Amino acid sequence: MERIRAVKPTRWVRFGLVALIFTLWVAWLGNWWVELFVILLFDIYITGYIPFTWWKNSKSKTVRAVMSWVDAIVYALILVYFVFAFVGQNYQIPSSSLEKSLLVGDYLWVNKMAYGPRVPMTPIHFPLVQNTLPVINTKSYLETPQFSYHRLKGLGNVESGDIVVFNFPAGDTVALKVQNPDYYTLVRMLGHDAVNNRKETFGDIIYRPVDRRENYVKRAVGLPGETISIVDGTIHINGTPQPQPADAQFNYYFQTNRRLSTADWEEFGIAADDRQEINVTPADTAGLRLLGFTINPDGTVPPLYLSPLTESMLTAMQQSPIVGKIMKMPAPEGEYLFPEGIADRWTRANYGPLWIPKKGETIKLDWHNWAIYNRIIRNYEGHHNAYINAEGTVYIDGKPVDEYTFAMDYYFMMGDNRDNSLDSRYWGFVPEDHIVGKPMRVLISFDKDKGLLNGGIRWNRIFKDANPGL
Repeated sequence: MERIRAVKPTRWVRFGLVALIFTLWVAWLGNWWVELFVILLFDIYITGYIPFTWWKNSKSKTVRAVMSWVDAIVYALILVYFVFAFVGQNYQIPSSSLEKSLLVGDYLWVNKMAYGPRVPMTPIHFPLVQNTLPVINTKSYLETPQFSYHRLKGLGNVESGDIVVFNFPAGDTVALKVQNPDYYTLVRMLGHDAVNNRKETFGDIIYRPVDRRENYVKRAVGLPGETISIVDGTIHINGTPQPQPADAQFNYYFQTNRRLSTADWEEFGIAADDRQEINVTPADTAGLRLLGFTINPDGTVPPLYLSPLTESMLTAMQQSPIVGKIMKMPAPEGEYLFPEGIADRWTRANYGPLWIPKKGETIKLDWHNWAIYNRIIRNYEGHHNAYINAEGTVYIDGKPVDEYTFAMDYYFMMGDNRDNSLDSRYWGFVPEDHIVGKPMRVLISFDKDKGLLNGGIRWNRIFKDANPGL
């Protein structure tokens, strides 16, 4: 009691505010057992039985100095942990799959409360990195304990056209030395034994829990319960064509009457990584002539390029006096599309139809549906002992079944840079427990092809809306 009587009124006020915020957070969390930790807060602010600040009474000035820094860092890391887990976090755009909507070098603020934050499934992790500690290249998390998926109430749901950050579903298994293409694509290309038995080439094969898988950012183009198809590059939902995002890009071949300069490329708005000149051989000239491209009288070919273009970029190029023939690049055949077997005759431009699973919906289990949805059943919804036998009977958890009811919602995600995006067309559906949040603002943006004092900072993108609609 003497300890309590000696506590200053300001200390009681601070404890009251912290306890109130903590209790409101527990109510949001929906687990009142966590409220027991208020006892720890009471000791920290009022009774002080646990000597958290023992170092303040040390006679050593060095100990006091070092521990004051340790104390500040620990508090900062705890604060960052809770902000990143339940409020939001920054995210860097690493690839061009969403250009021109989001650019390589954009640093985004991702709002986790938009769809409701997930309670951390891998609670013990370093808060400033996703899965690997830099320099020492070791895991930044402990695999145990693991908590079941639970999402707190958010401000809304994923809507069609939203740009969404999510954990890469096919990133559950990773070949550490070759992470692009992903492990499952490598296995399809080279075979299971070739990937798993060549450690010198592919490195260790490891498993990553859901919330420690790499972060991806794409646009939600298909929602739970919808049927998606792509016809000549246009997305159809339930048979109805959908509007293209204003910044959607497709690959085009184009020919110019002179070699393009850096100023020409910048005028057309084509990033350095997208400036591809085609190496034309004499054997190509006949085919190019049939397609309408120019062949010089001496048999040489004026410069021919391949780049992704938006509709507005295409229009500007068509009006340019230095540009001749422009042709949209046909979608290649034989790509490793999802689902394996079913998509063998599909292309990225002519894809589907494919039904997107919805929580509570039931499907019949036959060869066709097993090929499409078996990864959901086995990997995402936890029925690891599920298979189909030679007669076409599906067994789940040791029992023969002829139908399955989905436990989660799923989404179909695509990049706006349609011909240069490894998205759901290649690796499948995004489960709801993989959803991280919604990008809200571009905090700052750097152009890696320019110096900081020579246009390297994109000032016009600072605080720009990071979720432009369709």
